[in-house]
Amino acid sequence: MTIPPHFLAALDKADPSWHPTLVAGLEAVAAADPAYLPALAQDTYLPTDLRLFAAFAQPLDRVRYVLVGEGPYPRAESATGIGFMDGAVGSLWSDDADGGLSKRVNRATSLRNFMKMLLVADGQLDVTETAGVALAACARRARGGAAIGTLAELQARLMDHGFLLLNASLVFRPHVAPVKDARAWLPFFATVVDVLAARPEQPRLVLWGKIAEQLNKLPAVAAMPQAVAEHPYNLSFIGNADMHALFGPMRLLYRS
Repeated sequence: MTIPPHFLAALDKADPSWHPTLVAGLEAVAAADPAYLPALAQDTYLPTDLRLFAAFAQPLDRVRYVLVGEGPYPRAESATGIGFMDGAVGSLWSDDADGGLSKRVNRATSLRNFMKMLLVADGQLDVTETAGVALAACARRARGGAAIGTLAELQARLMDHGFLLLNASLVFRPHVAPVKDARAWLPFFATVVDVLAARPEQPRLVLWGKIAEQLNKLPAVAAMPQAVAEHPYNLSFIGNADMHALFGPMRLLYRS
């Protein structure tokens, strides 16, 4: 089955260990809907710059966790091809003496709550007081110590721990209902999961919110080890004990 050259060129952003799987995934998409990929290749979508497979820079044999997002951010500066990583965010911490998280992080609700969850898991914040003076104290310690300072560093720490930061749908188009693109990419996602499920040590899926409900319809997903929680845009995510148990020991907020 012929895959448009546009998508084969995007393989350059993925580790070579993934190339056969990604091609098989594209073939599965084409088999399910032969018109989809040719039309998409002629359309405008996010992420730009052939970053469709950027998440697969993590080598296959290093994947220990798969954190699944819904789809790319609907803004060109934010959509990087890496699930959950907002390219518009630079610094994690405010530069103000009495500030906590940076303005960019505060605008990204899910990232803000994820950061607060990490701080609670690390013992720096009490779950009953995650803003104001308490959060400003965390920022001061971060600016003056060994803590990471940027989203790029957080992404690197996640990858160091073996995370594949994947979106269930690889594209966003403002003129197409996201559910339509998500449905089209489901055969691709299923192909990737089948390969991960066949590994001697299956990676653990980290599924948040409706993603868990949708993807568990795939038998391979349902059979894999999982850590499931509400989506991070919910305030309750900050106090989720299962997420504390998963992420706390990783010490993601520290450079080493």
